[in-house]
Amino acid sequence: MTGSQPRLLIGGTGSGCGKTTVSSAILRALQRRGVSLCAFKCGPDYIDPMFHRAALGLPSYNLDLFFLSESQIRALTAQHLQNQTVGIMEGVMGFYDGVSGTTDQASAAHLARATQTPAILTVRSKGQSLSLAAMVQGFLQFAPNTIQGVILNDVSKGMYPFYRNILEQAGVKVYGFLPPVPESEIPDRHLGLVTAAEIGDIQAKLDRLADAAEECLDLDGLLELAHTTPPLTDQFDPIMPVTHAPIRIGVAQDRAFCFYYQDNLDMLTALGAELVPFSPLEDTSLPEAIDGLYIGGGYPELYAPRLASNRQLRAELKEKIGQGLPTIAECGGFMYLGEEICCETGVFPMVGALPGRAELTARLQNFGYTSLIAKKDCLLCKQGQVLPAHEFHYSKSEFSGCDFTAKKPNGKQWDCVFASHTLYAGYPHLYFRAIPASIRQFLEICIEMRAK
Repeated sequence: MTGSQPRLLIGGTGSGCGKTTVSSAILRALQRRGVSLCAFKCGPDYIDPMFHRAALGLPSYNLDLFFLSESQIRALTAQHLQNQTVGIMEGVMGFYDGVSGTTDQASAAHLARATQTPAILTVRSKGQSLSLAAMVQGFLQFAPNTIQGVILNDVSKGMYPFYRNILEQAGVKVYGFLPPVPESEIPDRHLGLVTAAEIGDIQAKLDRLADAAEECLDLDGLLELAHTTPPLTDQFDPIMPVTHAPIRIGVAQDRAFCFYYQDNLDMLTALGAELVPFSPLEDTSLPEAIDGLYIGGGYPELYAPRLASNRQLRAELKEKIGQGLPTIAECGGFMYLGEEICCETGVFPMVGALPGRAELTARLQNFGYTSLIAKKDCLLCKQGQVLPAHEFHYSKSEFSGCDFTAKKPNGKQWDCVFASHTLYAGYPHLYFRAIPASIRQFLEICIEMRAK
């Protein structure tokens, strides 16, 4: 049976089981076969989609059921899987791990069910033999799911028949294995994998993974499974531009500021923005005639000395933001707009448009999904409105703002974000497709301030 919008989800038994390795190996191997591909990442992850785009040259999009409804997720998936493009969705954490850790909402299992996508479970056998069958059987029986098979990761060629026979006792199809490929390991740091741009031999690493996939995975079987999917018929309502005259939005994009949802950039463009990239690391001035700013997250703490040395741009940013240039700054962008960043190499001056010092810590701060409740009218919304958001950072600031109340699904809440008629700056990341009216308002204020 040939399905419309063919797709597979690569899930896992937990973090560290090798979902990214297996997904990358499959994507590269299929890419070398000439298969039209699109990559997806379950949940609020920046690094894996950036890795897909930079290393594999593939479009990659987040699919997040905290930010969007099931119908919207199906529409987004269908939008990107045209002309028999095969979608490979990479899961998040363990297969059933969702919001707050006590529900499977927004989990890989939820995404696979909502999109009717067959799921392949990535399994590491280390430390187990027959218990492996019991564990996999537990995943199959725990809740309604779309699991159709298993891939063994980090298993030697000699041991594969042993583990395959064990897993077949769980009544699940085994689509092969990936052996250890030490020379293709991707290093990580405090927020996940290092970015593809930082790995000089990334193409060679991916090709070695693809070689292993060609030899040891049933790629033909996986493609056949992907083509059994039913069509996705949901659609988004058309997006009407704010204006037909371009609204020039300066977007900070370099190694220090690289955490952007592709859908955020696409939403800005669809609403009429002209995105003008600039580098706080390299450029000594802002782009000419910009009407607004978008400074996303990233790793400003790794590049603090270089950011600090760019005094001319820091001074211009402080002046322009103080004068009311409409600005969205998330997480790393928020840190950059503060007075200082304190990291392992010292304390470095930043823009100074906001008060306080951001300091890197040894643990995650306010990690996870949250809902932001506006305490006053501001750049993105009216008082009392709620914006869904996500936090993922190891730094903490002396002053994190107090213009929104953040509330987690478990009931924990705190004040955060600096907001005004022309500013949103705080640790929480936003997903623009979930708040189209807010992004429309941002661009309308850009037009208003340009007129002034």
